[in-house]
Amino acid sequence: MNQKNKHQSPEEQFRLRLPKKNSNELFAIAEQLMGGSRMKVVCADGKSRLARIPGRMKRRARVRTGDLLIIVPWDIQDNKADVLYRYTKTQSRILSRRNLIPENLNVF
Repeated sequence: MNQKNKHQSPEEQFRLRLPKKNSNELFAIAEQLMGGSRMKVVCADGKSRLARIPGRMKRRARVRTGDLLIIVPWDIQDNKADVLYRYTKTQSRILSRRNLIPENLNVF
């Protein structure tokens, strides 16, 4: 093992996905599961939206109430969105410690 790697904390080795502002992505928290791959989410911009998990994510991510998500609001209807990514509890705590989550969503 390299001398540099011995002194790095485990947090420095994480590469977490963050929302891309130019692609209209936002942080959100799952507030209520509605069934049928749909849920109500509270977004970083203060709005409450109806989000759906697209087919490409259904098998990979089991979303629960209180999970931190990355969503993309629809262009046609601003009150609806698609879920792009779900953070684990550990990843959410790391983002919280680094102050990367907006204050109105930071419950970790």
